[in-house]
Formats: sequence, C-alpha cells, structure tokens
Amino acid sequence: MTTSTVTLNVNAKNYTVTVDTGTPLLWVIRDVIGLTGTKYGCGVEICGACTVLVNGEAEKSCDMSVSEAVGKKITTIEGLSANRSHPVQVAWIAKQVPQCGYCQSGMILAVSTLLKNHPKPTDAQIDAAIGNLCVCGTYQRVRDAIHFAAGN
Repeated sequence: MTTSTVTLNVNAKNYTVTVDTGTPLLWVIRDVIGLTGTKYGCGVEICGACTVLVNGEAEKSCDMSVSEAVGKKITTIEGLSANRSHPVQVAWIAKQVPQCGYCQSGMILAVSTLLKNHPKPTDAQIDAAIGNLCVCGTYQRVRDAIHFAAGN
C-alpha cells in the first residue's frame, strides 16, 4: 500500500486527495471527492455503470487506479452539463430512456463519446460502441435517443 497526495482534475476542478495510489478511480470520485453519479456495478470493467470520460474518451473507472488518472481531465455525469443541456441528456429525457436509472450515467457518458467520434452513427456503430449493460433492457430507447441526439 502506497499512500500519496495527488491532484485530480474532475469536472474542470482540481481536487487534491491523499489515497492509496492503487485505489480505483471510481472510489476516489465517489467516496473521497463525493460525486456519487458514477455508479459501481461489477468492479471488473464489464457493465459500464462506472463509465467516466478521461481526456474526452469513455473509460471504466472501477479498474483504473487513481495514479493512472493523474494529469488527465476526468468528466463525470455531474460535469457533462450544469443543467442537463448536453444533447445526450436532452435526448435521454425526450425519449424517456431511464427505467431504474442505475446504468444511465455511464451510458450517457459512453454515448457522448460515440457521438463525438461518429456524429451520425449507424445502428452497427451504436452496437459496436455501447457495451454498457442495462438490466432493464432499455436498449431500443437508448438507440432511439442516440439517433435523436444525432439529429437522425
């Protein structure tokens, strides 16, 4: 166990924390910084509930150590927009995507990366890019919301 003081840039704000450098980024975001929108699901990078943006790309934070995140720009669901005005958030609301909602913050962040890389994604690109699990099975509403956000 190596405890160190590190500075993380989360949602355009610097946080200086003292933690074990091997601590998963997820737990630092939730338990140390106090941003609870990022969820714990599986702990092994499969479900995507813990997805955050790292330097603008979707990354699963449950298996990324805090030391790997130092010097990078991290965006959580709380930092995507101050008032739910991001096009993906607007689409999620318009298409009533959430059911239980547990996977939604990670899903929204993954979709924001998809749309950045493919502004008008095909169904095949959506299927390839979205690996987040939704136990409620809202995948068709997710697809509809992605097309809505893309203006398709």
